[in-house]
Amino acid sequence: MAELRVAALERHTRNTYRLRVSSTAGAALDAEWARCRWIWNECVARSTKAHRAGEACGPARLDRMLTEARASNAWLREGGSVPQQQIIRDFGKSRAKALKDIGQGLPIHRRAGMPKYKKKYEARPTLSYTRRGFRLQQGRLHLAGGIVLTVVWSRNLPAEPSSVRVYQDSLGHWYCSFVVPAEVMPLPTTGAVIGIDWGVKDTATTTSDAHDLPHAEHGRKARKTVTRYDRMAARRKPKSGQTASKGYRAAKRLRAKAHKKVARQRQDTGRKWAKKVVRDHDAIAVEDFRPKFLARTTRARKAADAAIGATKRALIEMGRKHGRDVRLVHPAHTTMDCAQCGARTKHALPLSERTYTCIACGAVSPRDKNSARVMLVRAGLNPAGADRVRLDRSPSDRAA
Repeated sequence: MAELRVAALERHTRNTYRLRVSSTAGAALDAEWARCRWIWNECVARSTKAHRAGEACGPARLDRMLTEARASNAWLREGGSVPQQQIIRDFGKSRAKALKDIGQGLPIHRRAGMPKYKKKYEARPTLSYTRRGFRLQQGRLHLAGGIVLTVVWSRNLPAEPSSVRVYQDSLGHWYCSFVVPAEVMPLPTTGAVIGIDWGVKDTATTTSDAHDLPHAEHGRKARKTVTRYDRMAARRKPKSGQTASKGYRAAKRLRAKAHKKVARQRQDTGRKWAKKVVRDHDAIAVEDFRPKFLARTTRARKAADAAIGATKRALIEMGRKHGRDVRLVHPAHTTMDCAQCGARTKHALPLSERTYTCIACGAVSPRDKNSARVMLVRAGLNPAGADRVRLDRSPSDRAA
């Protein structure tokens, strides 16, 4: 039986705001990040050494390391203890996730996905503060250590934040991300359902022609500009051991700015489409598609430009925010099953074949449209609801 799971309602969400950072505050943040980066690298070194010796290196041992280091190092004591403790928590979570996800074979310190050393000129600053490490006063963010930042309040905080993460992006802009309790803003019921199938030619094909999401091709449209900046940076790249020139840093910034613009365009397109789908439907059956494997295909560039993962995440978050029923359907055999009778073809259809023909009932339909209706059937929703007839399946339908 095909796997089905309902998108979990998140208890907390993040609200991100731009920061205006003065030169004094910027220097303080850089100094704080230098201490946290040193602690992270020390955690990597001690964890690797403990594994080679066959010893355990859990969070308690790393906490003792931080206590001893702060006692003997005045430079560390100049910084706040909260971000330093949080960087150890982040290291522990990253290491635990890697150990859970990756397989066996290589020594633990060499496996892909394990925490690596953060290099000075490559790792971007990221500082986390719990409630005792920050406060909001007169619209400003006050961090431990006397660091005061001006927040650009693009919208009000819905509730009192429990933590905040201050970070810098590839353009050098500073942001703060507050963790607040998730709020649900219900929308009027519509009695309609929709099935969604992800693809590369069209980012999303649905059971409703009005809600299909064509490939926006933001990356292809910006490729000429990005390529020009890539060549500019390649020509100015310094030799090994030499300091980067001002022109090289400028070229890298222009390239990062172009990539950032494309990423924001993809995010904007995905969020607007997700809001439209959530507003018009009570229940949504979504293919639980993992686009990671597409990076190894010949259509990797177009698949990445489609931003399937970001669009799917925006749809799930929008559904949670507005209290809609979002059901994730396992993608296995969704292109081989018939949405009318449930029969399965003997062989997988090649990508070049865009029309699905059922070998049992003879139904003919576009391949992606058939897959979208299969999502509805597997999610336990009546396909008739796609035509705004009814939402739930009748007992006779379930028995059949």
